[in-house]
Amino acid sequence: MIIIVVSGVILVLAFIFSMLGLGGAMLYVPVLHWFGYDFKSVAIPTGLLLNGITVASAAIVYLKAKMVDIKGSLPLVVTSFLGAPIGAWLTRLVPTQTLILLFALGMIFAGGRMLMTSGKADKDRMLPAGIRMLWMSIGGFVIGMLAGLLGIGGGFLFVPLMMALGYPTKKAAATSAFVVIFSSFSGFVGHVAEGHFNWPLMALSCVAVIIGGQIGARTMKTKMKAKWIKQMFAVVLLAVAAKLLWKIFL
Repeated sequence: MIIIVVSGVILVLAFIFSMLGLGGAMLYVPVLHWFGYDFKSVAIPTGLLLNGITVASAAIVYLKAKMVDIKGSLPLVVTSFLGAPIGAWLTRLVPTQTLILLFALGMIFAGGRMLMTSGKADKDRMLPAGIRMLWMSIGGFVIGMLAGLLGIGGGFLFVPLMMALGYPTKKAAATSAFVVIFSSFSGFVGHVAEGHFNWPLMALSCVAVIIGGQIGARTMKTKMKAKWIKQMFAVVLLAVAAKLLWKIFL
C-alpha cells in the first residue's frame, strides 16, 4: 500500500519538475526517506533512476519542439557522465547526516539565487563558445560528482549555470532535461554496482514519473512563463531544504 501512495506523490512531483527541466530527485530522495526507505541504499539510487526517467520523458517533448541545444550541451553531458559514478562510489565514505546537510545547502544556494533573479529578463546574448565550453566542462564534472554523491541529477545546478552563461530560461530548462538524463543514469548504475536497489518500488515509481513527466513538459512548452518557472523552482527548493535542515538540527 505504501508503494502506491509513494508513487502517487512521485507522479505529482514529476509533473512539477519536468516543467523546470529537472528530474525531481531533490524531492524524490527526501520523500522516499520520509516514507521510511533507507537514505543511502534505497532513496538515493531510486531517486537517480526516477530522475533520469522524468527528464527523459520531458526531453522527448523538448527535442521535438527544438528547444534543446544538443551541440552546446555536450561538454556538460560528457563531464557530468564521468563525474557521477565517482560521486556514487564516494557515498560509502560520507555519513548519511553529512549527505543530507550537503543536499540541503545545495538547494538553498540554487533556490535563493533563482528567487533573486526571477524578476530579471533573460540575457539577450550568449557568452563566447570557448568560455561556455570551459565553464561547462568544469561545472559538469563537479555537478556530476555531486549528483552521484547526493542521488540527484544535477539539474538544479545545471539550469543556473547555463543561465549564467547566457541561455534563456526555457532553453536552459529544456537543455538541462537532456543533460540530466546522462548524469542520472550514470550515477544510478554506480549505485546498482554497489548493490543498492529496491525493484518493486522502482518499477511502480517509473510508471508514475513517465506519466507526470509527459504532462509537465507539455504544460511548460505551451503555457508557462519564464518568471513563473524561476519562482516555482526557487520556492520548491527552499521549502525542501528547510524541511531537511529541520530534521537534522531540531
